Amino acid sequence: MDHKIKEEGGAVIVALEGDVDLQSSPEARKVLLECVAKRMPILVDLSGVGYIDSSGVASLVECLQSARKSGSTLVLVSVSDGAKRVLELARLDKVFTICGTIEEGLAKVQ
Repeated sequence: MDHKIKEEGGAVIVALEGDVDLQSSPEARKVLLECVAKRMPILVDLSGVGYIDSSGVASLVECLQSARKSGSTLVLVSVSDGAKRVLELARLDKVFTICGTIEEGLAKVQ
């Protein structure tokens, strides 16, 4: 798994790429929690994620909870079909705010 981080429109955008699985989810968790510590809205771009397993989903849920506790927001954007299926199966598509594009996500957090 690779990741890219940039700040845009008063938010941190974290683009995850590759598989987010048992091997890579600790890195994803670390990266996302570091972004939560900035106390800015976070957009997690999942367009490049081909596969996400339960450990990857758990990392996203933990970061969502941390963001909420710190008074921030976390929004998933451009969710790939594979990741969307996993989120829907776990019914987490009802828990996370999910936007189709980065632009929609930025509008949502402003």
